[in-house]
Amino acid sequence: MNKTLNLKIGLLFFMIFFAVMTIVPSFYKDTPDWWKKYLAPKGLQLGLDLQGGMHLVLRADIDKALKNTLELAAADLKDRLAEKNISAVQMDSPNPEQVILTLPNTGAVETVKGAVKEDFPNLEIKVEAEAGSFPRITLNLAKQESERIRTTAVAQSLEIIRNRIDQFGVAEPVIVRQGDNEIVVQLPGVKDPERAMELIGQTAQLEFKMVADDAGVDVGKLIEQAVTAGQWQEGGSVLQLNLALQASLPKGTEIAFERRVDDQTKKEYKTPILLESRVMMTGEMVRNAQMRIGGTFNEPYVSLDFTGRGGKVFGEITEKNVNKRFAIVLDEVVRSSPVIREKILGGSAQISGSFTAEEATDLAIVLRAGALPAPVQIIQNMTVGASLGQDAIDQSVNAGLFGAVLVLVFIAIYYRLSGLIADLSLALNILFLVAGLAIFGATLTLPGVAGIILSIGMGVDANVLIYERMREEFDLGKSVRSGIEAGFDNAFLSIVDSQLTTLITSLALFLFGTGPIKGFAVTLSLGVIFNLVAALFCSRLIFDWLATGRKVSKLTFMLFLKKPKIDFMGIRKIGFAVSGFFTILGLIAFVQILRGDANIGVDFTGGSLLQYKADKPFELDPVRTAMKKSGFEADLQHVTSEHRLIVKIKKTEETVGHLSDQVSAALASVPGNKFALESQSEIGSSISQTLRNQALFATAISLIGILLYLGIRFDLNFAGAAAVASFHDVLAVLGVLWLLDVEITLLILTALLTLAGYSLNDTVVIFDRIRENIAKHGAESNMAEIINISTNEVLARTLIISLATFMSLTALYFFGGAVIHDFSLSLLLGMIVGTYSSIFVASPLLTLKKRKAVHE
Repeated sequence: MNKTLNLKIGLLFFMIFFAVMTIVPSFYKDTPDWWKKYLAPKGLQLGLDLQGGMHLVLRADIDKALKNTLELAAADLKDRLAEKNISAVQMDSPNPEQVILTLPNTGAVETVKGAVKEDFPNLEIKVEAEAGSFPRITLNLAKQESERIRTTAVAQSLEIIRNRIDQFGVAEPVIVRQGDNEIVVQLPGVKDPERAMELIGQTAQLEFKMVADDAGVDVGKLIEQAVTAGQWQEGGSVLQLNLALQASLPKGTEIAFERRVDDQTKKEYKTPILLESRVMMTGEMVRNAQMRIGGTFNEPYVSLDFTGRGGKVFGEITEKNVNKRFAIVLDEVVRSSPVIREKILGGSAQISGSFTAEEATDLAIVLRAGALPAPVQIIQNMTVGASLGQDAIDQSVNAGLFGAVLVLVFIAIYYRLSGLIADLSLALNILFLVAGLAIFGATLTLPGVAGIILSIGMGVDANVLIYERMREEFDLGKSVRSGIEAGFDNAFLSIVDSQLTTLITSLALFLFGTGPIKGFAVTLSLGVIFNLVAALFCSRLIFDWLATGRKVSKLTFMLFLKKPKIDFMGIRKIGFAVSGFFTILGLIAFVQILRGDANIGVDFTGGSLLQYKADKPFELDPVRTAMKKSGFEADLQHVTSEHRLIVKIKKTEETVGHLSDQVSAALASVPGNKFALESQSEIGSSISQTLRNQALFATAISLIGILLYLGIRFDLNFAGAAAVASFHDVLAVLGVLWLLDVEITLLILTALLTLAGYSLNDTVVIFDRIRENIAKHGAESNMAEIINISTNEVLARTLIISLATFMSLTALYFFGGAVIHDFSLSLLLGMIVGTYSSIFVASPLLTLKKRKAVHE
């Protein structure tokens, strides 16, 4: 045995040892810290869909932040002028980015200019002084101040949200900025999602306002009138209520609701209260807040400490408003409205009310972390229960094991000893893949598991290409060593070309995709990379070792087809007719999807997808009746084998609500059954539009990348034929899915992109053989004959790969669970269509245009 071979064997054993040592910390939690630190700092992490948790996308309202900053500065300016005996009156402004004040006389103009210059450098002032009218000044935020707020508001909000979550105690949260004004929050393993949502989703700024007790308005009666007139309903938006009653409310006032809890029953209810619209203080003036126990009844309350300026402003407010109520408003809800008994100095105060210790603690966290500089709205909310995650793990593992066993047994039977080597190669591929995920600290998601299962089927491809080349060499009478070397050498370019086309698709999905698409792309990308390592290095090394010293004198394989001579080009017109039909069907489906007339998922329309598990079998009719009685128009899906109910409600609102509470209440009325919420996915229309645009962009980038690669490796004729075949495959599968009324979601789009890569993989193998035969038979030979010869030569390989992939995808379809049922169906259809198009679409297209010589 030569020295080079020994070094290679040593390297292989080191790679296996290193991979095993890398993944141990992910499965054995008592691994020493030094082990984790140097081998896999983060280890293999499970996604929210596998371990439970929350995924939120928040959008910061920058315009509201600018408006609040301007109004607060204007209010401070009015107070400063009042100290100098100048009464400034704020007028209604048609422009929300401006505040208009009127002055008593022209003599006050210079005083106002001086005050702005000295104490309000963040304001710009414009004076309008006409004879016979009161002077008017228009205030705007200075350009640099506006830009500062736009630049820092989201970053500051991100840090504040991070502080809140850190104090909440979530392990390994993910809090990152996305785009210009969005924040992504992932909380794995959250046990109390409702409390987490309440804490994170404090979307409005903390505000302090005066209660308009002296307005003489019967707020309850006005609300009753609005409800009777159909202008508002209980639980509706407070903004909508104020818009409906704006003509009946005193100027400069607004209705809010004060949250109260009955001391005896602990039942929560909200009482309407009339507030002055003017914001007296904001949370920016709060320095610290703590939950305390005390008072007459020894109850929880929140102690506040103000900043220096906040203490001064608070002192002035309390001095001018003795015996008036002061409302503390958080997220449009009045949390407390104490009466100001006397001027409060010293820069501290307390919020008392009917708080539990937990409620007071959460409120203190919000106040202590700081008020959000820009209000945030929840535009996407996905919550998965831990039990559902465990079910998903069990189902995907079962599907993966069953599919892998089918593929391994088939390959071992068909290729015998070489098949066992291929099985070992596949095992090493999976080992290296999991180790790669652990090293990079990647998150394994349910679509990622599907990617691993799919890569098992695709991982057979490289080995089959090599073995079919070996068969050809052995048929020529070559020895085992010569046949092995020639088989690997001749298959090398085909392997690289076919695997790289799939890798290009995966990289595009990773760079420009979102959510589950990224998880799928990561595992598929690593699977493709380690396919190359396992097939071209590991398998070759084992064969070289067997050939050394003649440990094996002969390699034999089974044979399905013995030198077929099918005239594929003779029936290409039939193939074009069939393809034309499915292409037209796909175009119709695409138009219907664009029009919104297809079964489009909430990923792309906005809305809610809720998944419940029943404690025993149930029928859909009682559920449908209960939902209709509660006023829900929902799409219901019954997963009978798992006693699960999937509720889909499509809405076009930009922000998401809390439909899960209302749906759960409706399901509680179903007789004889109990439904437990396992997961929810609420997506606003704005985020759904973003997901759709990113998905389409990822599609375009992947196809452009593949075409460039094929154009370089072959020529534009081959690249064009491959592109047409890829579009044909996507449209054909899309058309069939539309006919079957399958819901079009992000996962379905991922499947369509994957099948495009799979089809290209198959097409490239045939193209490689066509190019080889053109060089062998001459550039002027008949193209149709060359295509027939090439397709027949690789037909056995095509059928074997299709069968192996079919086995793994069938396991995924039947045992992978409801979540990826449609996903695996799409891949199964794509595998069938992709195999067909490689033979009857891509290759025949090469005969439609005058061919130029193709060079190696």
